[in-house]
Amino acid sequence: MQNVENILGVALVVLYWLFTAAVTLRVAARRNPVSVTLSWLLVIYILPVVGAVLYLMFGELNLGKQRARRAEAMVEPFLQSIASDFAATKVPPMGGNSLTQGIYQLLATRMGIGALGYKQMALLDTPELIFSHLCNDVRAAQQSIHIETYIWFPGGRVDELSEELIKASERGVKVSLLIDHAGSRPFFRSPWRKRLIDAGIEVVPALPVRLLRALAQRIDLRMHRKLVVIDGQIAYSGSMNIADPLYFKKDANVGAWVDIMLRLDGPAARGLDKVFAWDWEVETGLRRLEPAPPSLPACYKWLSILPSGPGVGDDLIGQAVLSSIYRANDSITISTPYFVPSEAIFNALCQAAERGVRVKVLIPERNDSKLVGWASRAFYQRFLEAGGEIHLFRGGLLHTKAMLMDEQLALVGSVNLDIRSLQLNFELTVALFSPEGCTSIRQLLDGYQANSHQLQLSDWQERSRASRVLERGVFFLSPLL
Repeated sequence: MQNVENILGVALVVLYWLFTAAVTLRVAARRNPVSVTLSWLLVIYILPVVGAVLYLMFGELNLGKQRARRAEAMVEPFLQSIASDFAATKVPPMGGNSLTQGIYQLLATRMGIGALGYKQMALLDTPELIFSHLCNDVRAAQQSIHIETYIWFPGGRVDELSEELIKASERGVKVSLLIDHAGSRPFFRSPWRKRLIDAGIEVVPALPVRLLRALAQRIDLRMHRKLVVIDGQIAYSGSMNIADPLYFKKDANVGAWVDIMLRLDGPAARGLDKVFAWDWEVETGLRRLEPAPPSLPACYKWLSILPSGPGVGDDLIGQAVLSSIYRANDSITISTPYFVPSEAIFNALCQAAERGVRVKVLIPERNDSKLVGWASRAFYQRFLEAGGEIHLFRGGLLHTKAMLMDEQLALVGSVNLDIRSLQLNFELTVALFSPEGCTSIRQLLDGYQANSHQLQLSDWQERSRASRVLERGVFFLSPLL
């Protein structure tokens, strides 16, 4: 009996070693950034077996065979549709500005079109404005309504919007909703899902979470885009989910979520509709790439659309952010709820501050994720020492994701300044080139800063030793957050 136990013990040790060695080699073979590789190896060795299983579930960018096949097949039709519909706007006047030229060249090379025109744009910075405009546009819709969101949370103004969508469907408007499954569990478990479907509305859960498939595909990839397109003529995009801040996460003790949406019309709205068509086909297999009307209106204000995520636009937003930071000469202002940048972006921000660029980061004083909050603090010391500024927003959970460089280029959308948004999630960013657009973002960020207090390096250095230890511990996990 003793011999049997000894043999079983040796066999288990050998199996554990082989399993750990196999996963270690698999991690090394992925050629991820060194920081990501080391973080996963730390998890694997500190949490025997469990760490390796976590890596197999969450460590590799795996959409699943069916979605990956659809995404690959969609690339050429998507790029051809963009290029053919907007060929007339392929060379907009950029005025020789190196910032805007850099983004334009990146998009023209990667997506086939560098900029799209729009007629008018409104920056909506309160829930009241956002929901009022949305409901009014839904009431006026005649042909189609496409909505794509990470969170759909019933209650308050969201229920009002849902009622308007039902009325629109009943009068013959085709309404299609693509809603992230994990981010919107309360919606999918609520009576609203059935009410919308019964009214003839298409409701599709994006990237549904199925634990039984966890080892075959990554289950934490999320559809994080925020997009509404009405009749292919009016589009909304920004940081706000379909959630009323007066009802959403009331018990989180961080205050109301502070968000924005851009409302625009013109050819750029049809370009954003093609992003929805891409995501709809990858999720359902049904093609929605509709050709543009014979003549699109002439527009003289310009923006770019940066869809990023697995399948198309891989690391597109990361390249755009890096290009913008390195080209900035005077100022960089960033609003983000989570400040856990990649090593490359963090180094670029520090270098910009060291060469005299005024670099300001606006983040919420209180965060809804304690782990991410501690990971953010691990970056403060070096950033402040380099000359960067950190402003802690006191007016709630600052959820707006916006960057303004030299008052000449603004990046606005769904991307948090963390690894998940930059490399994993399906995200959507709008790059604004027009002086009017950049001015509106400047005024918005100035308002946030006025409602913030600046963190001083001398004060930060007074934090406790326990805080320093916790920051360093969480810092090693920051590439995985």
